This record gives sequence, structure tokens and C-alpha cells, in this order.
Amino acid sequence: MAEATPLKIGLIGLGKIAVDQHIPSIKGNPALELVAGCSPHARPEGVKAYPTFEAMIEAHPEIEAIAICTPPQIRHKIAAQVIATGRHVFLEKPPAATLGEAEAIRDLATSKGLTVLASWHSRFAPAVEATREWIAARKLKSVHIVWKENVRQWHPGQKWIFEAGGMGVFDPGINSLSILTRILPQKVIVKAADLHIPVNCQAPIQAELTMTDETGLDIRADYDFLQTGIQTWSIFIESEAGEKLTLSMGGTELEVDDKVLIKEKEAEYSGLYAHFERLIRAGKSDADFAPLRIVADAMLVGHHIDAPEYIE
Repeated sequence: MAEATPLKIGLIGLGKIAVDQHIPSIKGNPALELVAGCSPHARPEGVKAYPTFEAMIEAHPEIEAIAICTPPQIRHKIAAQVIATGRHVFLEKPPAATLGEAEAIRDLATSKGLTVLASWHSRFAPAVEATREWIAARKLKSVHIVWKENVRQWHPGQKWIFEAGGMGVFDPGINSLSILTRILPQKVIVKAADLHIPVNCQAPIQAELTMTDETGLDIRADYDFLQTGIQTWSIFIESEAGEKLTLSMGGTELEVDDKVLIKEKEAEYSGLYAHFERLIRAGKSDADFAPLRIVADAMLVGHHIDAPEYIE
């Protein structure tokens, strides 16, 4: 049987996440071909770049799928435009600024028979599935997320992240929620949230969530965008039998009762793009918005606390 022709992909948005993750992941997969990208300003080396989506598609009508790597506030409009041209859609996380926008994108793609992927890259971290299997065999006592990083280091100059729809600390925090909703068998329910919002911003810079599930499981999350020194992307889980599991470094390391079981390098986007290609070949979509729903619920029930002015 002849091998399938590589899937031809275009990028909308050529910023840091596109350069760090999307471009090398696409180029590293022989089943994919990066044809071109578009951005009003960015011109990364080795990529044919155009100022607009229209210009890119006019020059490269062969493009079959589009990865949207823009800030979430404008993804709904862009996705609708892409779908209208008959192309499959890869949505960088979070998939949109609101649940309504995300659902509209999914429904529009479905109506056109196109694939849409809500790309929760952290679910493809090497220790996530092993954690899911460990949990499936046990009754849990508690889950504690600690997700703390330095916004000035990881998101320099990205003012949109603290604007309405930018999600603030939930932009990285939603990665932990994508893992949480993958590894737990029950739906997660937000009970309370403290949202620390700088007085000159519209999105939280720190947050503490109290959550549960239908079994009454104790689930807590601590998020901090002002972490200096060691950065922390960990989930601590204890079973009712007293066993302790730590999923750390964003899901790349797994330790159970002080024994290291998995410690691998990050390769999330490679797995994510392989998943996208398989979905398109199979005529399917993967549009799970559970992590976004938790953020939305935290915003609904959250207690807003004034935090000091944020100055980059």
C-alpha cells in the first residue's frame, strides 16, 4: 500500500509558541508538511510567511489544515474564517476565550465535516497515561495541584494574557486542568475559588481553587504567576491506602512512594500533531472543553481579591 501524501499545514500566528513548539513538531513529522504561516509582523527563519490568512491561502491553496496559534480572544473569528474555506482546525490551548466560542467552533466544523482539535498538549506528557492507570486501580483520598511559574520569564511582552479573555494564571494553569480531567474518572466540580487580580489587570495572577467530584474527592489547586527560583508544575495524589503519587515537571516525571517510575524529556507537541493527523485521516474530531469549563466555573464562583499592580 502506498504511503499517504503528507498533510499540508499552515499556521496562523508565528509567535513564541509557534516557533518553540509548532514549527519543529510539524517539520519533525514525515506525515506532515509545513507549507506556510501568516502574521502581521513575525517572520521566523525557515518559514514562508504572509501578512494575512487570505494572502497565505491565495499563494498556497493546497493547504489542508490550519493551526491557530494566536491569543485566545481572537480565535473564534479566525477559526470560523478557516472553516469557511473548508480546512481542518488545530486550536492552541485554551481553544477560545469562552465556552460559547469553543462550542461554536466545534459545531461549525462538525456541520462542514471537518476535523477540529482542542489541543491540550499536557495530556501528551509521557507520565500522564501511567498516572491515569494508577488511579483507575485505586480509591483516592486527595489531589493537590501546585502550578507556579514566572510570567516575566515565560510570557514576556504578552499583555493580552492579563486582559479580559486572556485568563491570566489560568493560561498555564489550564495545562494542569487538562491533565486532571484526563486522569480522573469523574467530572470535576469547582466549589470555591480565590482569584487575585492585579488592580491594573482583568485576569488573575494567582488563584486557589477548591474542587471535588461526584465521590466527594478532596481536590485543591494553587496557581501562582509570580514564582521566582524553582518553577513548579506538579500534581500530588494520595490514595485511601496511603500511597503517594507525584506527577511533576508538567507530566514528564512520575514518582510513587519515593520511587521514580518515569522521567523523560518533553515531547508533547510531537504527539499532539501525530494525533491531529490521525484524526483527519479518520474523519474524526477531538474537542473536549472540560479544562476550559473548570476555568469558567472558577470565574463564576470566584472571590475577587485585589492584588498589587502588575508591571512587567
